Amino acid sequence: MTINQLILRSFKKNVKNYYLYVFALIFSVSLYFAFVTLQYDPAMDAAKGSIKGGASIRAASVLLVGIVTVFLVYANMIFIKRRSKEIGLFHLIGMTKRKIFRILGVENALLYFLSLGIGIFVGFSFSKLIMMILLKITGVNAVTTLHFSSQSFIQTVIVFTLIFLFILGMNALFIRKQTILSLFRVTSSAEQKVQKLSVWEMFMGIAGISLIAFGYFVSTKLFSGDITEMNELFIAMVIILVSVILGTYFFYKGSVSFIFNLIRKKKDGYLNIKEVLSLSSIMFRMKSNSFLLTIVTTVSALAIGLLSLSYISYYSAEKSAEDNVIKDFAFTSQEDAQIFKNALKSKDLPFEETVIDVVMVHANLKSIIHSGEVMDVDLSKMALPVVSEKSVPGMDVSPTETVFTGYSDMLSKFMSLEDSGKIEFHSKSGSIPLDYIGLRDEYIVSWYFTNGGQPVAIVDDSLFSTLQQDFDPEVQRESSVFIGIDMKKEETIQQANELYLDLGLDENYMNDSQLQMSTDQKLLMGLLMFIVGFLGLTFLITSGCILYFKQMDESEDEKSNYTILRKLGFTQGDLTKGIGLKQVFNFGIPLIIGLSHSYFAVQSGWFFFGAELWTPMLLVMILYTGLYSIFGFLSVLNYKKVIRNAL
Repeated sequence: MTINQLILRSFKKNVKNYYLYVFALIFSVSLYFAFVTLQYDPAMDAAKGSIKGGASIRAASVLLVGIVTVFLVYANMIFIKRRSKEIGLFHLIGMTKRKIFRILGVENALLYFLSLGIGIFVGFSFSKLIMMILLKITGVNAVTTLHFSSQSFIQTVIVFTLIFLFILGMNALFIRKQTILSLFRVTSSAEQKVQKLSVWEMFMGIAGISLIAFGYFVSTKLFSGDITEMNELFIAMVIILVSVILGTYFFYKGSVSFIFNLIRKKKDGYLNIKEVLSLSSIMFRMKSNSFLLTIVTTVSALAIGLLSLSYISYYSAEKSAEDNVIKDFAFTSQEDAQIFKNALKSKDLPFEETVIDVVMVHANLKSIIHSGEVMDVDLSKMALPVVSEKSVPGMDVSPTETVFTGYSDMLSKFMSLEDSGKIEFHSKSGSIPLDYIGLRDEYIVSWYFTNGGQPVAIVDDSLFSTLQQDFDPEVQRESSVFIGIDMKKEETIQQANELYLDLGLDENYMNDSQLQMSTDQKLLMGLLMFIVGFLGLTFLITSGCILYFKQMDESEDEKSNYTILRKLGFTQGDLTKGIGLKQVFNFGIPLIIGLSHSYFAVQSGWFFFGAELWTPMLLVMILYTGLYSIFGFLSVLNYKKVIRNAL
């Protein structure tokens, strides 16, 4: 047999074991090619000025290369160790290391560049769809066509060829360092099998759970108002990061074994076949993969968290615009408002106008607001917008009282308000003591007066008149009037918005369109969500593949055990049930820990990104769980095949 025939036979024999690796490689190449194509797509030129994400896409493509490189290198390490006995046999029959390297190199090249070619074709086929998804998410109206970019092709080939050369170099180094004896021992030494739980492992088991619980506890305190000093905030963030990551590592290193050992002791060692195949295997295998599982869990939590936050912002775009602009259109200039009203009348677009006078005062709120160094606000002299009770339908306040309204969730986390208390307004001639009697939810003037979240004080009309006549000019804004325009017919809002833009009224920062603000935020956060989503999907596919490859390895190691169990009379169904439970633990534990980490991360800072939490976060988690579970299912299928062939 010539060496070329040997290469071909070896390739045919191994290619069926690499189907998921080939899939992941094709997926990675196609995603990278499609991503790079976005930069050169003519539709991006058409949408220039709307999508300013070229730099973000380029940065994401670099990150994508990093993720794919780590995955390919790690997968190659698993496969070459798995084939160490085969390499040892080649060496034993007299082949030189150079010839062995040639066999592996040609085989890898066939597999790799075939996948590269298919990946580029798939990426090209789906590039239009990906572009359409991007335009749909960002709300940009542009026409896209199927476009093959030679620049993207050359860039993809160069990047993946460099990765392949790096992998070849690692293989050459591996073959060069190994002796015949060590090649036959690689697989058996790769996994550490411990027979007894030591005191140190018990300590790590308890420490792992305790550290994670402590990190979660501190994260709940972080933005609940209990931690308000800048140094304390920084220290708390470091403590959360260290305790959760270290706790996760200890959890895999000791906690899983510790918990399962307690279960085993409770049963006095009488385990059925299902428990032997699941609990016992997990106890000893998970600790040897603790570092890998810690990385997978941490990055999974990061991907889920970032995707949830970007989706929260995208999902909350309309609500945020409603809170900040109040009416369909908001003006603080009588001239601009008149120009807009004239334009609406000329087009027969019916509207309603709301005019609210606003006076800014310096207020002493020390007795009702709790704040620390984080906000760096002088609560004894805080600039506060004040309106008359007549501007709020149904409101009646006595001359000695005031009600606040429209306090943002984000500010309330850092500066919590009491339910009632004594405050003071400072006018030009003196101080006016008032009773603060409560907080309402609705927003009544635009962000121009509230700085995007400060409450508005509602006072008696006579007091408001006094404040208007005795105001402090130092604290007043350029304008003291809010002019809101609501369209009577919802279907005319889009037409009115086009008029607003055509007249150039958006160039004055004091004017606002609720629809335009919502559209701009959707565009920005849609692009971010698109990039984070694709990077998260890449990481999910690659990490799922790595866990699957590890299970393939374990199934081969445990094949002899299945042979013995089947000779003892256990059926394929008996063994499959135990393996199914084992895969629930193998894939379920990292998934649950990752989801839990991301939940506390999102819960700590979601209010910075929008007004909705549960719907966007749950949708992201359900989607991630569904895709992740596919790899667990494929792993069970692989085990069934190994069990079936065990006899």
